[in-house]
Amino acid sequence: MRIGAIEAGGTKFVCGIGNEHGELEDRVSFPTEQPEQTLANVISYFEGKGVEAIGIGTFGPIDLNPSSESYGCVTTTPKPGWSGFPFLRTIKEAFDIPLGWDTDVNAAAYGEAKWGAAKGLDSCVYYTIGTGIGVGIYAESKLVHGLVHPEGGHIKTRRHADDHYEGNCPYHGDCLEGMAAGPAIERRWGIKASELPTDHRAWEYEAYYIAQALTTAILMLSPKKIILGGGVMHQNQLFPLIRAEVQQSLNGYVSSEALRSGIHEYIVPPGLGSNAGLCGALALGLAAMGQ
Repeated sequence: MRIGAIEAGGTKFVCGIGNEHGELEDRVSFPTEQPEQTLANVISYFEGKGVEAIGIGTFGPIDLNPSSESYGCVTTTPKPGWSGFPFLRTIKEAFDIPLGWDTDVNAAAYGEAKWGAAKGLDSCVYYTIGTGIGVGIYAESKLVHGLVHPEGGHIKTRRHADDHYEGNCPYHGDCLEGMAAGPAIERRWGIKASELPTDHRAWEYEAYYIAQALTTAILMLSPKKIILGGGVMHQNQLFPLIRAEVQQSLNGYVSSEALRSGIHEYIVPPGLGSNAGLCGALALGLAAMGQ
């Protein structure tokens, strides 16, 4: 079985081909440009490859309602040319095969549930913390959509007592993304996150804000695993800081061994590594086929 996968990011697109076991045999990436050129590159890649379905996990927000006129489109993105562009329809016109369609973070959560860190579990939450912050939710063996889809990167946060940064989100200022995404770190400290020392106070702030979001997810969704991906989480010193902050924030209220002695196995990096999004798109393609 040959399945196509598209991980559509605001900076780059990653396309690949894999099988029903989540094994990737090929992948390619190219910059995200105007939608017409970008999707022409996507279509060119898949032509003649004999894929039986294609899964798409994309940056958003997107329309997931099949009865909506804008279904299959990116909606309110500031990315020039993409708002309202018929992304899904353009792929469908090129390939008359089953297509899976969801957010990039929902796809990553799905991939991790199927083949990665949450394999065998019926729930998990996946956060990507990079240029932006997105949240994918897999609950009771289903991806969560609802009114639109989860946008947990924009929840309000309690400000760290020593942090006077105003926030970087153009919509909400000091929401989670505005305080903890990569650009917020760089603008607050005047240096890229990847260049900050591991003992810099930035990581104390970062752990504080991320832990608030995770605490909310635990209290609201009770997931069986929390997975943290994205470029900012390549700073491995963050994981113990975040785990400790979550325990302090919960203060023993949620009675679970996973949140006490097992928290190092509860809040984890992606089991699929950098392939979480692409493998998740594979899983979306399989689901579109009824697999």
